Amino acid sequence: MRPRRHRLLRTLLVVWSAVGIGVTASGLAAATPPDEAPPTPFYLPPADLPGRPGTVVRTEPVDVLATAPTSDGTWPVDSQRVMFTSTKEDGSTAAVTGIFMDSEGPWNGPGERPTVVIAPGTTGQGDRCAISLAMPHGLYADLNGEPTFSANQEALSAAVWTSLGARVFVTDYVGLGTPGIHTYVNRVETGHAVLDAARAANALSGGDSDAPVLLWGYSQGGGATAAAAELQAAYAPDVNLKGVWAGAPVADIRATLDQVDGALIGGVIGFAVNGILDRHPNLQPYVDAAINERGQALLGAARTACIGDIILKHPFVDTREMTVDGRPLGAWLNEIPEAQPVLDDQRIGTVAPAAPVLITSGVNDDTVPYGQAAQLAQDWCGRGADVTFETNTLPPILPGATLPGHFGPLLIDAFGDDKVVPYLMSTLGDEPPSGCVMG
Repeated sequence: MRPRRHRLLRTLLVVWSAVGIGVTASGLAAATPPDEAPPTPFYLPPADLPGRPGTVVRTEPVDVLATAPTSDGTWPVDSQRVMFTSTKEDGSTAAVTGIFMDSEGPWNGPGERPTVVIAPGTTGQGDRCAISLAMPHGLYADLNGEPTFSANQEALSAAVWTSLGARVFVTDYVGLGTPGIHTYVNRVETGHAVLDAARAANALSGGDSDAPVLLWGYSQGGGATAAAAELQAAYAPDVNLKGVWAGAPVADIRATLDQVDGALIGGVIGFAVNGILDRHPNLQPYVDAAINERGQALLGAARTACIGDIILKHPFVDTREMTVDGRPLGAWLNEIPEAQPVLDDQRIGTVAPAAPVLITSGVNDDTVPYGQAAQLAQDWCGRGADVTFETNTLPPILPGATLPGHFGPLLIDAFGDDKVVPYLMSTLGDEPPSGCVMG
């Protein structure tokens, strides 16, 4: 399997690059300003949403060029942009979007053809950052006003599974594309979106609610799949969850905010704080008292920024320069009594998942701390879950630059060493992984 996977990786890099360059040159799909309207009319939900989570609200056909052919050679992949319902942390209904790629070719794996839900890594907080916009062509460019762009960073992930003949659903999250703010690494809302995407995918594939489901995510996506794994039994017992990959999961928001502060993508702290304040406005006066004009400007810019904007326009954000006394913003948050239960509730690891989970993390990850990922595995193991923890030992390369230190382990573990796919395949067989393995 490994030679085929390496050829696939090279092919996808070429296809993605070529398609992305073409989109950039043509200014494809320029959108209206996000503060005025959704990226396209598709993303504006109806006034009355169905209350049942995972209900498909609407679909539209799209051709996904930025992925590999399906197992029967079909390319571009015949797909649908989907709007479905999910649940916010307060129990209210939200509309979420994504891309569904069905398959009619052979399934090249054990058991029944699975539905693979891909939870994206950080794309941004603005509506233009929804991965369902970038997924078809590899890049979504908005040339109205101040130019911005969002890349399809899950092209390779989708390619792995479309080429094997799986159904694939790449989900957005609450508030990405659709009205309202994206709550970024919100444990409940990202976990719900992943599980409801599985429900929507199974409905679109013919209503087989018992189809096996696999979850695949890294970084923000790893936190989302980890959250979904422990929420599934209570929130979505109808989802036949077989296996989960949580790569570099954001399991402890405090530790992650501290680690990323000052790194290349330190501006994502703005995403996290904006999401927390939107759901807990009682904390706004405390944050206002802590930050100076530069801090206010970052939070304002982050609301409509994509990750590319953070890297190009706000690199290496150090929150000590954005508080009134020069202390990191994390230190301020940790001293606000009302903020402690909010931050505590974002912690993943308090409920044992029912399905086997593979957690991977780089010991020198400069963005999402290794220690909190290892702690997640230990917490779940202590609760009797079936967990395999794999350590990537890539040495430190340009610490704080994110791309080698954080994404290097992703490329090695998911696409280079044949570690993740074989694990998930094994969960579909007669002898799924069991017990606690700390590696």
